[in-house]
Amino acid sequence: MSDLARQYDAVNLVADPLHGYIKITKRLHGSSAAAEQDLLDDPWLQRLRRIHQLQSAWWVFPGGEHSRFQHALGAMHLSGDWARRLYPNLAELVPEVPSLPCVEETLRVAGLLHDVGHGPFGHFFDQNYLDRFRIDHEVIGRALILGELSPTITALDASPSGRFAPGERVDPRWVAELIAEAPLAAPPVPLWVTALKPILNGMYTADNLDYVPRDAYMCGVKIGPVDIERLLHYSFLAPEGMLLHQHGAQALLLFLNARLYLYNNIYYHRTVRRIDLHMREIFGETIERILPGNPLDHLSAYQGLTDWSLIDTVDGWRRQEGRPAELAREWGRIVRRELKWRLIFEDYYEFSSLEDAIFYPDPSEYVRRIREALPADLAQASLEVDVASVDPRPQNPFNDPFPVSIFNPVSQAVERSAVAELFRRLPIRTTLVRVFTDERQHLEALRAAAERALYRPDSRLAEALP
Repeated sequence: MSDLARQYDAVNLVADPLHGYIKITKRLHGSSAAAEQDLLDDPWLQRLRRIHQLQSAWWVFPGGEHSRFQHALGAMHLSGDWARRLYPNLAELVPEVPSLPCVEETLRVAGLLHDVGHGPFGHFFDQNYLDRFRIDHEVIGRALILGELSPTITALDASPSGRFAPGERVDPRWVAELIAEAPLAAPPVPLWVTALKPILNGMYTADNLDYVPRDAYMCGVKIGPVDIERLLHYSFLAPEGMLLHQHGAQALLLFLNARLYLYNNIYYHRTVRRIDLHMREIFGETIERILPGNPLDHLSAYQGLTDWSLIDTVDGWRRQEGRPAELAREWGRIVRRELKWRLIFEDYYEFSSLEDAIFYPDPSEYVRRIREALPADLAQASLEVDVASVDPRPQNPFNDPFPVSIFNPVSQAVERSAVAELFRRLPIRTTLVRVFTDERQHLEALRAAAERALYRPDSRLAEALP
C-alpha cells in the first residue's frame, strides 16, 4: 500500500476555475531531482502573480484581476494534455522519441514558461519600452530559460504521468524552441520537438485555448463555446505537420469567432484604449526612472518590476518635486480613472477580400481630414486617432508558418479547399477606428467634424480617406 500511496507525495492538485484540477509534480523528501513545484516557487514565476493577464483591461472589467501566473498554469496543463494525446502518433511518425513522461514534461515546461519574460502591463511594455532595444518578452523569456531557470529544468526527472526513462532529461533548448515562432539558431533540435511546435504556435494553441475562455470567464463576458476537448481530440500529426480532422473544423471556427469577439469587446474596448493612450504618454519615461536600461543587462532589477511595484513606486513620487511628482499625478489620474482622452467618433470595418485587407490606414491621414473639416479657430484642436485591427485568420492560409490543415476522412487526404471554405466564414481583418480628444470645450463641434470627415455608411475603410 505504501508504494501505491507514494504517488500522492509526488503530485499535487491545484484547483482552477477553467480546467478543474491541474496536476503539479512535487519534490520528494530527500530527492536531489527537481519538480514543477521548484519552477513555480522560483521568483521569476512568482512575479507573474503580480502582473495582470489583461494589461490595462482590469481597470475596465472588475472581475479581470487574474494574473499571468494563472494563465501560465493553464497553458502548462493544456500543453501536457496535448502531448499525451499526440504521443502514440508522434512515436510512429518520428524516430528516437523519448519516453512519454519526458515529452509530456518538455511541453508542460514550455507552456508554463512561455510568458515568463513579460514585464508590467504585458504586451504594452513590449510596445512602449522593449521596442527601443529591438526585443520583446519572448526574447527575455528565452534568455531566462537558457540561463537562470536552466539548472531547475535540467534537474526535472518526472511528469505527472511518471518518471523519465534512465538517462533522459529536459533540455532547456527544446523548451526555448517550442515557444519560438521562428527556428532558433543552430544546433538543431530533435525532429520530435519540431513536430510538436504547433502546440504553442499557430491559430489554436495551448496558449490561446487557455486565455480566451479564461479572460471571458473572469471578465464576465459571454462568448460562444470554446470546445477545447474536441479540438485536442481531432488534432493529430502526419508527415505534413499538425492536422485537424474535419470533424473538428466547426469547433475551430467557433473558437476563432470567440477570440475575435474578445479582441473587439475586451482587449480593444474603448475605455481600455483610452487608458492605453493616457499611459503611452508617460510609460516610457516612467520605466526609464525605475529600470537602468535593457532588462537583459539588468535582470535583477527587472525581476522586481511588476504591475504592483510600478504603481507603488510612482505613488511614492507624489512626495517628491519636479518631474517625478508630475508623473505621479498622471498615474494617479489613471488609477482613479480620471482619463485624459474622450471618445468623439467610432466606426467598425470588416474585410473579407484580400484586396481590402492589404490596405492599412495611417492615423495621421484621419487627423488631417478631420482638421480640414474643422472651423479655422479649432484647426489645431488636440486629437488622437486610434486604429485597432485584428486578423482573425491568415491573409493567405497556405503560406502561414503554422497552417491549419484539414483532413477529410472520406477522401483520406488533406484538402486545401476545406481550409479555404472554413476561413471564408471569417473576415480577414476587422478594424475599429476611434477618435479621441482631450478638449473639454467644443466637443460637439469636434464630434461633428469627425463625423463629416470619416463616416461613410456602408463603405470600405479605404473609401473613408481621400
